Amino acid sequence: MAFSRGVRLLFGQTQRRGVAIKQPARCATQSSPAPEPQTAENESVNPTFKNRNPRNLERMALAIKDRGWKTTWPHRQFYHRLMFSRSQKYVTAEVFSCSSPDPVLSCSTKEWALKKELPSTNCVAACQAVGEVLAHRCKQAGITRMVYREIPWTYRSDAVQSFRTAMKDGGIILSEPRRKYIGT
Repeated sequence: MAFSRGVRLLFGQTQRRGVAIKQPARCATQSSPAPEPQTAENESVNPTFKNRNPRNLERMALAIKDRGWKTTWPHRQFYHRLMFSRSQKYVTAEVFSCSSPDPVLSCSTKEWALKKELPSTNCVAACQAVGEVLAHRCKQAGITRMVYREIPWTYRSDAVQSFRTAMKDGGIILSEPRRKYIGT
């Protein structure tokens, strides 16, 4: 007979060394002994916990943004910044994090996969292709919001507008939420 322990206690039977011993069942009015709490190893919290995914704080707009100096341009108050540049030969777009000067993600018409599909590496269609590919890479990396501040006199060009439209159509929001300050 394979009964669980609770069922055996309910019927007042316990097995020891293969011999069934009858025990009287508990009365309904009799209180049960309080079980000792057992803390599983998975449920205990380490007192020196360190958040290994700081992007959670960025998504909730709670992470610290580096303010920088007031006179610096472009402003440094961002989690991720998008930089778009065109030269006479190539189009390049890079996403920078606030914590490092190296780009986190980049896309350029210098890459062979883009270069072989385009008739020219610096036309409006190339800017749109770079925007689509970079938006796809950002979605794969989990970056959906970033700051994009274009130089005012280059903002109106068709190439920059097509790049911006391709990024928005790819699901990227080109602004970040304002930082929330929690009262201490």
